Amino acid sequence: MGYINGEKEDGCLFCRKAAGQDDAADHVVARGERSFVLLNLYPYNSGHLMVAPYRHTGRLEDLEPGEVADLMALVRKSIEVLKLRLAPEGFNVGFNLGKSAGAGIVEHIHLHIVPRWSGDTNFMPVITDTRVVPQALADTARILREGFSGLEPEKPPV
Repeated sequence: MGYINGEKEDGCLFCRKAAGQDDAADHVVARGERSFVLLNLYPYNSGHLMVAPYRHTGRLEDLEPGEVADLMALVRKSIEVLKLRLAPEGFNVGFNLGKSAGAGIVEHIHLHIVPRWSGDTNFMPVITDTRVVPQALADTARILREGFSGLEPEKPPV
């Protein structure tokens, strides 16, 4: 509800985070050459990440092959880090392309990585429309950032 009812900053969220100077404050956990990884401020589960290109575009088909390669290399590394640091039992990974597909931010493409555990859905979302996330974002960011350190994304082929 904070996102829905709260004040919105001007401009594109992903462009602001990409250009930001304080990755900890922006919840950015890793950067590649052409894309970056950040925590979702309104996660479905602990460790809910988003991977976005630096370049502002809302269309997957507008991404250059090198951007797609860098984005997917960071997706792979993100899953590796999440497995090592949070030990999920599975993942939901995907794009929401367009408003009717559920994209909250249509104008800048981004991919979601949601770690999943058996039984991670309980009565709270059904009864009260509330999700319980058991870990503070700053703690999750620290744990994941430590996991990414020393794990450079694979370089896309030239």
